[in-house]
Amino acid sequence: MPSGTSNEQSGNVSGSSVQAGVIHGGVYFGGAHVERPPIPRQLPAPSPNFINRTNELSALDGHLAERGNLVAVLFGPGGVGKSALARQWAHGRLDRFVDGQLYADLRGFSDTEPLDPGVVLSAFLRALGVAPDRIPPHLAEQVTLYRTVTANSSLLVILDDAYSAAQVRTLLPASTSAAVVVTSRRRLTGLLPDGACLVEVGPLPAPEAVELLGRAVGRERILREAAPAEELAGICGGLPIALVVAAARLASRPKLTVRRMVDDLADEAQRLTRLSVVEGLSIRTTFQFSYQALTAEASVLYRRLALHPGAEFGMDLISVVAGAGGVDGARVGTVVGELLDANLVEEVTEDRFRYHDLLRLYAREMSEQDDPPDDRLAAVRLMLEFYLAAARRADRVVTPYRRRLPYVYQQALDGPPEFSDRAAALGWLDRERSNLLEAGRVAFDLGLHELTWQLSDVAWPLLLYFKGYQERLEIDERGVRAAQAWGNMWAEAVMLKRLGRACSRVGAHEAAERHGRAAVDRYRQVGDIQGVIDAEEGLATLYADTGREDQAAEAYARVLAGRRTLPNARSVGLSCLNLGMLRTRTGRPADALPLLVEAGQIFAELSEVDPYNAARVLIGLADAYLGTGDLAAAEESAIEAVRRMAELGTDSERAEAVFLLGRIARRRGDDEAARQHYREAAAIFAALAAPRLPDVLRRLDELDGGVAERQHVPAGAPEVQGSGGPPAVEQSSHHSEQPDRQSAGSGQPAEATRLVAAYPDGDIPRPGPDDGEGQPGIRHQQALADRGRLAVVDDGHDDVGQPG
Repeated sequence: MPSGTSNEQSGNVSGSSVQAGVIHGGVYFGGAHVERPPIPRQLPAPSPNFINRTNELSALDGHLAERGNLVAVLFGPGGVGKSALARQWAHGRLDRFVDGQLYADLRGFSDTEPLDPGVVLSAFLRALGVAPDRIPPHLAEQVTLYRTVTANSSLLVILDDAYSAAQVRTLLPASTSAAVVVTSRRRLTGLLPDGACLVEVGPLPAPEAVELLGRAVGRERILREAAPAEELAGICGGLPIALVVAAARLASRPKLTVRRMVDDLADEAQRLTRLSVVEGLSIRTTFQFSYQALTAEASVLYRRLALHPGAEFGMDLISVVAGAGGVDGARVGTVVGELLDANLVEEVTEDRFRYHDLLRLYAREMSEQDDPPDDRLAAVRLMLEFYLAAARRADRVVTPYRRRLPYVYQQALDGPPEFSDRAAALGWLDRERSNLLEAGRVAFDLGLHELTWQLSDVAWPLLLYFKGYQERLEIDERGVRAAQAWGNMWAEAVMLKRLGRACSRVGAHEAAERHGRAAVDRYRQVGDIQGVIDAEEGLATLYADTGREDQAAEAYARVLAGRRTLPNARSVGLSCLNLGMLRTRTGRPADALPLLVEAGQIFAELSEVDPYNAARVLIGLADAYLGTGDLAAAEESAIEAVRRMAELGTDSERAEAVFLLGRIARRRGDDEAARQHYREAAAIFAALAAPRLPDVLRRLDELDGGVAERQHVPAGAPEVQGSGGPPAVEQSSHHSEQPDRQSAGSGQPAEATRLVAAYPDGDIPRPGPDDGEGQPGIRHQQALADRGRLAVVDDGHDDVGQPG
């Protein structure tokens, strides 16, 4: 190069440059003219069926605002509307992502293999302006180039139907201002180290599900049949794909009523078929893709658990079922995790699970298709026997004094829970209440009569503590039928006795007496003397309930004499307590005291085994002492009864003891103390909607100048009649001149509604003084007030055993 000539280039050059001396003429660069590629706009249109999802949309916005960028996984079962949610959120935020949107259907759960990330990367790179011949052949190099191209981009990426975290991870842009929304039937927790947030997408709530139907079919049509529309939404379980299919059927048949469609879908065996008839939309196919992705262990467990008799099940039952299917105990959690990750089951609370109704139906279809009938029956029986074994353990903790028939198991069980104390056992019984009831129904329907009877028998402590007399009637009636079909007369006697007492509690006195006498007859035929005495005491209670006090007193005395000949001190104590309380009720408190003192001595030695009746004796003593005028002894017994009943959580009996303290204070002339006790008792009885409330309000009315009712009757409580007049005589705290009445409880269960209808004046018969074996309606998570069960003391001479 000649001296003084330089060929330098400084600064940045975009495109080609020419470095030369003097140029004559034009300069030509080979190749086509290159323009800036269009901004990618790949996002599909929003779904016309999108409804609500306010919480999920807010969650996505919150994560984006907090971090400035976003990696979000929308997970949930197939057909729940994850894709529609992702598109809806994205379309509402397009202005934020000025460099465009990328979209890919990863085909994670479809009839083809999941899409290879390299295929998606190539498509994304081309959309971002990279020439096809510039895209490297190897995946690692593609990822590097993709990150380079997206490094400073304000880009929105939607990855639909992802199969795994690995499939997604290669498609994450490098930009700190980008957003990635992934939808999957799995949780994809493997993306958490990449900064992902997980947003669960569940079925639509009922109002939104009905709104979706109205949007697709026409609001007027849905409004005309509002109740059937709500039923249809419930049958579809709030699952958008099911709702859309149902709506499509309605739309295609303008004359088809919603009620007719609900009736068509009532048959569970045909439900999935009838929700899989619209072209391009099939619930069965949607579920199939998730099911086929399961491991062999998980698919077996998915099918077996669908045969469970109730809606929810616990981890202890899952362990038993999985173990029977060959799953090692150490792997049970992993297999359950696979079902959870696939959203084929859902976790309701810690270690409590359930199916979406349609997923349960699909699992049962798969079980019918893949499992031999004998295997299916064995799986069902295994679960029924699990509940029998666990309830038996709870029964022995809660009511250790019961005599029992040895139960027979077809399969060896290792998994049923152990209970450390009464509270743990009661907690399990309360939690599994509906499963125990359904287990009895299933066993009876399968013709397993011995097992049905056993499930009825073992439910005794559940019925004692948590009441529910309609359930009790069902269980005891089924127990009678099962015993008859089984051909076991002693088992029939047990259930007849229990059924008679249950009928008495709901005022069906003729049926109660018929069943009670039949129980006495069956016990005599099998030679069970104690059973005869127990059944006769049930009849004595019936006499007391129906105002036949003289007949009741004779029967109680006869029962007590018979029990003194048997080696069972507790039964003697109960008979003393029952007869003593009856004597106090009928104006003979002095004659009652020796019996009540004897009962107190017996239960003082049994307070660990039967703390409830030990405390109940104190109420009986306080009442009798008050009747004899020994106010100091009455107060001492009542105070101790309040303390013990409070420890046991027995609200109804605690209120009785507090009411007694008020009566004692009134007898002493301490009106202010009486007022305080009455108000406390009234508040408890009002919370329980107890029939004792009018008695307390009447006494408060005497002290408060007629305003007691207005101050203490809860909203919606029945009107109290005749509370203004003074009492003719001082009545027992447990019994007035009329037989005491049983509470219908709070809430609105059918049993309470029926009782109110049957006794419009509120004179619902209440158990008499024999209710000693029974446990109270305890305040277990406010079971009485919240569930509307009959808040009364129950009977309990169910400590029966095999004769001889």
